[in-house]
Amino acid sequence: MINKQLFSNWIINFFLTLLLCTSGLLGFSQKNEGKSGSGNTGYILLKPKYDGHSVLRNPLNGWVMYAPRNADDTYWDIEYFVPALGKKVKVIDYASACYVRTSWSSLNPSDGVYAWDDPNSKIGKLLKGAQTRGLPIALRIVVDGRDQGQNTPKFVFDLGAKYYLENESHPDRQTPYPQDAVFRKYYTKFITALAKEFNDPEKTSFIDAYGLGKWGEAHYVVYEDPKMATPESTEKIKEETLDWVTSLYANTFTKVPLVINYHRLVGHPESWGAVNPNSERLLDKAIDKGYSLRQDAFGMTDYYQNWEKNFAKKWNFKRPIIMEGGWIIAPGKHRYWTDPSGKYREGHDEDVRKGEFDLSAEAHVNMMDFRAGGETESWFKSFDLVQRFITEGGYRVYPDQINLPQDIKTGKVAQIAHRWQNMGWGYLPNNIPQWNYKYKVAFALLDAKGHVKKIFVDRQSEPSAWLKGTAASYKLNAKVDLPAGIYSWAVAIVDTTKENKPAIQLALDGDLTAQGWTKLSALQVK
Repeated sequence: MINKQLFSNWIINFFLTLLLCTSGLLGFSQKNEGKSGSGNTGYILLKPKYDGHSVLRNPLNGWVMYAPRNADDTYWDIEYFVPALGKKVKVIDYASACYVRTSWSSLNPSDGVYAWDDPNSKIGKLLKGAQTRGLPIALRIVVDGRDQGQNTPKFVFDLGAKYYLENESHPDRQTPYPQDAVFRKYYTKFITALAKEFNDPEKTSFIDAYGLGKWGEAHYVVYEDPKMATPESTEKIKEETLDWVTSLYANTFTKVPLVINYHRLVGHPESWGAVNPNSERLLDKAIDKGYSLRQDAFGMTDYYQNWEKNFAKKWNFKRPIIMEGGWIIAPGKHRYWTDPSGKYREGHDEDVRKGEFDLSAEAHVNMMDFRAGGETESWFKSFDLVQRFITEGGYRVYPDQINLPQDIKTGKVAQIAHRWQNMGWGYLPNNIPQWNYKYKVAFALLDAKGHVKKIFVDRQSEPSAWLKGTAASYKLNAKVDLPAGIYSWAVAIVDTTKENKPAIQLALDGDLTAQGWTKLSALQVK
């Protein structure tokens, strides 16, 4: 007669062995480490398999696609032929965010009316299109009208906002003085409404949160008639205005990253010239309020010079950097081959792409740009650089060693040892004020159906400290107070503000649950 207890134990051990073998097939090498800890009869050392190729759509990381103001729903289906792959690919399949550079007037055409509330408006359709595809947007709001037309709503001027008109033959190209009380009243109302809709990390990747100056690039800002301006008045108004606008964004966008252009003439009425002695101090003030960094002239070596390089180096791994290429290679736009570096040949846009890539690597940027039109197509012709940034750029984090118990008595404490690597040149900016260290390593125990039965968050783990070439090791004590049975260990980086849901894609080749947990190995609870 068969002993029922022995048979039951045999069945449990059989399935435990099967699960352990399965974990090895899912990309993990393993080594039995013997006994460790009270109530534990054996640990297993896992060495998860690194994935250095796949696109990881993580916050403040990866490629950013650009959407023109007049984009329609077909925009999301844009494809480009990639010679290196021998096929067409969709841009959206490589993007982590969609950048929209638009005007205040397009989003707020009349007082109290906002485009995002109108699903039939062009900008409304664009924003909703990104959201329905799970692609967070990024916004820059332009107010300057000197060469783009009515970027500030007409109603603001009708209500008395003072402005500068550079060319009287274009009366609609009004540029408001940003220190004007009427301008500030309605701009504050608009930004407050914008934040009410978009201060949500599920919707919004980041806000390019300055917006003044030509093209909203934080330089070439007009405060008064240039004929009347003095250096003393300019410096005073410039600093007060920067303080006002950065405080406005910082106080309204509390959950979404903010960025500012680190320009040698930030907030200045000029766009080209020697470094202004106040620029670094003013930028530091914005960063102290929680701003991160962006630069719009990567690859333009007459604009992106040693000052910009040194400023980026000063803030590396303290604040993330987002890049935009400066040269536009589309015919009739920019004479990129005149760049003083001498590296760009006429008719060879791949030279520009390589120049942008190299400067991005030097600056340790987290995000690179797919500019609209020919710029994006040019990147896909240089697809090796696209893939290199996916593989080398931003952050790619994963655990290269995890030591876990294979069996344990219920109610006992398991000690989990885990080590993490970042294979990207950037960093996971968990330290920015809007995120406030919300991302943490967590381990879960799953039942046979893959349901989470227990989560253990390692509060000591800090992803922002994981830099390329340096491993980070931790030990976590986890009390396993679950009923007897067979479970699966799983790992994730979770958002502790979202009920510990997996939030960061790991660079792992493994078995992923629908919720985002990577399965590791089996645990028998006795």
